[in-house]
Amino acid sequence: MSSASFPLIAPSILAADFARLGEEVQAVAQAGADWIHLDVMDGHFVPNISFGPAVVQALRKHTSIPFDVHLMIAPVDPYLEAFAQAGADQILIHIEAGPHTHRSLQLIRQLGAKPGIVLCPATPADAIAEVMDLVDVILVMTVNPGFGGQKFLSSQLPKIARLRDMITHSGRDIRLAVDGGIDAKTAPLAIQAGADVLIAGSAVYGKPDYAAAIAALRPA
Repeated sequence: MSSASFPLIAPSILAADFARLGEEVQAVAQAGADWIHLDVMDGHFVPNISFGPAVVQALRKHTSIPFDVHLMIAPVDPYLEAFAQAGADQILIHIEAGPHTHRSLQLIRQLGAKPGIVLCPATPADAIAEVMDLVDVILVMTVNPGFGGQKFLSSQLPKIARLRDMITHSGRDIRLAVDGGIDAKTAPLAIQAGADVLIAGSAVYGKPDYAAAIAALRPA
């Protein structure tokens, strides 16, 4: 892997203290996080509402580590520029969110951010075969998106393995991330299947020592 850290750890601020978000972002960055994962929900594509580009922009000044912005919204295209301008380093969109995924991913790249694609649990790996040449990140949801604190779906492990094979055969440097129910018990399963980025909410922000929590997600 190109990073000294393996796997990369991306704490999700969905599990942070929203009254202290700036401090919470700084705290996990100092504790060894590689990315900050920001879950954007619209109450339409997923049954929850979180925050928009103004929050991303407000948090950007608190750390320089990459912002991994996961857009659980539909339609997505009208909001891509706002999130790019707010400071998103990576913008991840759902393959299920619209009919013109090529166009959306190309626009993200044009806006200066790295494009990523996300798959819900019911979506097969092959659904993204036609856009793999456009992405830098693939995210497998190991829960149904919308809420934090859900149980890891082990049914997604073969999909992670399949995507790892697809990445290998593509010859491209694509990060394979997992999100949902990641903790010290499920992280090794995801890594063994082929993931190299772990997105964790309560497994980091739900612990008193963020540095110890992040270290616990990495193999010994």
